[in-house]
Amino acid sequence: MSTMKLSGPSAVFLLFFCSVWRRSGASHPKPACRYPPSQWCRSLEIAIACNVQKQCMEVNATRLNQDVAPVSVVLFYESLCPACRAFLTQQLFPTWTMLQDIMTVTLVPYGNAKEIPSPNSPFTCQHGEPECRGNMIEACIIHLTGDSAFQIINCMESAVDVLNAAQPCLQLFAPSVSWSSVDSCLKGHLGFQLMHSNAVMTRALHPAHTHVPWVTFNGEYTQETEDSAMSSLFHFVCQLYKGVKPPVCSGATVRLNRSFC
Repeated sequence: MSTMKLSGPSAVFLLFFCSVWRRSGASHPKPACRYPPSQWCRSLEIAIACNVQKQCMEVNATRLNQDVAPVSVVLFYESLCPACRAFLTQQLFPTWTMLQDIMTVTLVPYGNAKEIPSPNSPFTCQHGEPECRGNMIEACIIHLTGDSAFQIINCMESAVDVLNAAQPCLQLFAPSVSWSSVDSCLKGHLGFQLMHSNAVMTRALHPAHTHVPWVTFNGEYTQETEDSAMSSLFHFVCQLYKGVKPPVCSGATVRLNRSFC
């Protein structure tokens, strides 16, 4: 599949981790650590390699333990659409960074593209051939990098040149994935298969999409939900979540055990 579904560590991971890191007096990670901070607690092996086992245990202890389903957010978009780029980088990614304990994100790069019966270029895109390539690059990255994909794509969409940012963004957030694997996806059948899957998902929308970005919440789209998402996605996700709201939703502070020197 070329779509991306993400749920991650604690919604306040970065803020809390920095606090824990400062008060623990820990040194910088070992040279063997080849992962960005956002992935240090992804697995025990990474935590050991980066010498952050204790900090990760404290982060895990703050996670919500609930059986309530997270809010499902699906974004249908185009890689070079200015409105899509603004929504992804200014609303969706920051909201996910803070609320990833109570929401999942699925990215579907296709948008207003069209599938045509041509062996050489089976897709046409609203913003031309570069956008078709950008869509396929992001589809391949989603397929190959899993949980790191959203960070990579946010990095790309935040750059002045989306396509040329792909390789350095991949190296930054998924250093274990080689660019050659992405290139093979682009030049082989896999890339076209992933884009076809995205085309099928986009065409199956009900109601049919009329523009992008097009966002569904828990599988549904209405004009009201779109208005709420575009005006304040963060508050809308907090509102939709049926479980106990995380403190960040209410603005309440989280009191931590602290020590000072």
